[in-house]
Amino acid sequence: MYNNVTVFDHPLIQHKLSILRDKSTSSKDFRALISEIATLMCYDATRDLPLKEVEIETPLCKATVKQISGKKLAVVPILRAGLGMVDGITNLVPSSRIGHIGLYRDEETLQPVEYYCKLPKDINERDVFVVDPMLATGGSAIDAVSQIKLRGPRSIRFLCIIAAPEGVEAFTKAHPDVHVFCAALDEKLNEKGYIVPGLGDAGDRIFGTK
Repeated sequence: MYNNVTVFDHPLIQHKLSILRDKSTSSKDFRALISEIATLMCYDATRDLPLKEVEIETPLCKATVKQISGKKLAVVPILRAGLGMVDGITNLVPSSRIGHIGLYRDEETLQPVEYYCKLPKDINERDVFVVDPMLATGGSAIDAVSQIKLRGPRSIRFLCIIAAPEGVEAFTKAHPDVHVFCAALDEKLNEKGYIVPGLGDAGDRIFGTK
C-alpha cells in the first residue's frame, strides 16, 4: 500500500458503497449515496487541518476554543461527476469556496482534455479538496491537480470513491505530495479504461444520462 493513500474501511462507507455499485440503484439514490459517502470521507480527511485558538464568550463566561486556521477549504470538483460529491463536503464545511475544473477523457487515447477552469481568487490561502468519484487512469486527476498547484494553495487532497491500482500508481508518481483518500481500491482497469468491478460511468449514473 502507498504511504500517501488512505482506503476507508468504515462499515457505513462500505455498506453505502455496496449499494452504489449495484446496477439497479436509481439515479436519485445514487446521488444521495455519493453525497453521503463524501460526507463520511470528508470527516476523516480533515483530521489534520491546522487549528488556532480564539476567545469567545459562552452564556457563562469567556473561553478559549479552537477553530480551523486560515481561510479554510476550497472544494474543486472535476466536471461533471465530481459535482456529486460537493454537497456532501459543504454540508460539513459550509464556508468552503467552490471551484470547477472541466475535463473529459478522449475515448481513443484515454488522455484528459481540459475545457474549463475557474478557481477561487484566494485559493492560495486555502486547503483544497479535489473531488471525483473515480480515479481510473489517473489522467484527469493529475491534470486537475497540476492546474491547481500553479495557484499555490496551502495544501491539496484528492478524494474519490473508487480507485484503480493503475490510477493510484500514476497519480502518486505525478503528485507524491498529494494525499489520496478513497472508499475502495478495486482490481484493475479493463481494455476501455473502466474500473473493474467499479460501478460504471459515475457521471451517467449521477445525472441519469444513460
